[in-house]
Amino acid sequence: MHIMKRLHPIMLAGTGSDVGKSILATALCRIFLQDGYTPAPFKAQNMALNSYATPEGLEIGRAQAVQAEAAGIPCHTDMNPLLLKPQSDHTSQVVLNGIPIGNRDAYDFWRREGKTVNSQQSTVNDIDFPQEVHAAFDRLNARYNPIVMEGAGSISEINLRDHDLVNMPMARHANADVVLVGDIDRGGVFASVYGSIALQTPEDRKRIKGIIINKFRGDLRLFEDGRKMLEDLCGVPVLGVVPYYKDIHIEEEDSVDLAMKSFTAEKGRVNIAVVLLRHLSNFTDFNVLERDPRVHLFYTNNTDDLLKSDIILIPGSKSTLSDLYELRRNGAAQAIIRAHREGATVMGICGGYQMMGMEVCDPQHFEGDMERLPGLRLLPVTTTITPEKTTRQVTFQFDGHDCQGYEIHQGVSSAQTPIVEADRCMGTYIHGILDNAPVIDYLLAPFAEKIKQRSQSFDYHTFKEQQYNLLADHVRQHLDMDKLYQILQGND
Repeated sequence: MHIMKRLHPIMLAGTGSDVGKSILATALCRIFLQDGYTPAPFKAQNMALNSYATPEGLEIGRAQAVQAEAAGIPCHTDMNPLLLKPQSDHTSQVVLNGIPIGNRDAYDFWRREGKTVNSQQSTVNDIDFPQEVHAAFDRLNARYNPIVMEGAGSISEINLRDHDLVNMPMARHANADVVLVGDIDRGGVFASVYGSIALQTPEDRKRIKGIIINKFRGDLRLFEDGRKMLEDLCGVPVLGVVPYYKDIHIEEEDSVDLAMKSFTAEKGRVNIAVVLLRHLSNFTDFNVLERDPRVHLFYTNNTDDLLKSDIILIPGSKSTLSDLYELRRNGAAQAIIRAHREGATVMGICGGYQMMGMEVCDPQHFEGDMERLPGLRLLPVTTTITPEKTTRQVTFQFDGHDCQGYEIHQGVSSAQTPIVEADRCMGTYIHGILDNAPVIDYLLAPFAEKIKQRSQSFDYHTFKEQQYNLLADHVRQHLDMDKLYQILQGND
């Protein structure tokens, strides 16, 4: 059997947040897979509301689950051992090796001191987080080749250097070759790349083996002089200038990208409104509908647009009671109830499912000060918020088909079935339920007249595979892979 040469781990580090590290890591996972390697993604610490359940029923950041899918392997908590899920502007739920261990004030967390917030557990204070993330990397590195590591934010936040788990200290532990990613679209790329390298310690500076300029718009030939200037300034090769793209669709990590999505109804297709919650989470549940040619998906809490919708989807929430209160305050709750009365289908997922019931109770004040609120009363269920979190992958039958999804929720509802239906209403805890074509076909069946010209089911799995390959082709075309392989083989 042919054995691929062992490659060094690679870390994609950034000059800042949202420069494209996650997407480039996804691309490299697919490229290495195509080239015969057995890659795996790794991010020591992630902060995101979008999470995913592993096959073992544990929780990781959604971005690493996407990268694992691009690498052709099941996701595992070792790929993202530490996940911080924001609860408010100042606190986050801490998820370690897939298990929530308490809520933590951000200042105390970064200083590794202080007390837990609104939690019975004190274990979060006693954990050696560097040891935990290093152990996860070591386990992963023993199984896969190469590890595609992702940093977080900027690598030049020197005020956080002593407490950094995810950037250069992690690269040192992994003995990784670091490639610095800069976003030319936001401007200031020369200063941000040069400054990011200049602010490193001499030891860490030597570890940076290449630069990728990302999100370039225009004629690449116009940047040839800039490329040479950067190399002369930094003493590091520019491995590629990757153009901005619009026609490749990879799941996004966080709802910052919701600003780019549609917010109004449209004629001629089935209009599906996703209710825009303040604490909306797992919005990737709706990615498949954004690509389905039979429908127009948009995000709104505007009462008029909700009333124009054929189907209303109430998404997951990181703070169900707070969002339910806000829906009542801004009139969206009444608009949803009226739209249903006038013929719209309403479906709730996770927190949205809880809101559709008779009542949501929080007797232990886990979410905050509110102890209970009446729900939309569209489904005959009552929910109690509990400290225990359910995380698991789910296989279920729908309309005679085997379907898959996953659950990540805090709270227990009175219904015992995975999907609850009543009079054009549907509720479920199953994230990813809409990735199953039979479910979407069932939802769209009442609108056959509207979609008779676009009646073919949408195969989301095939679509995603195509997108990973398109992304790999795009990045491969603009990256010097021969030079990158030389670096990762220790021949730079």
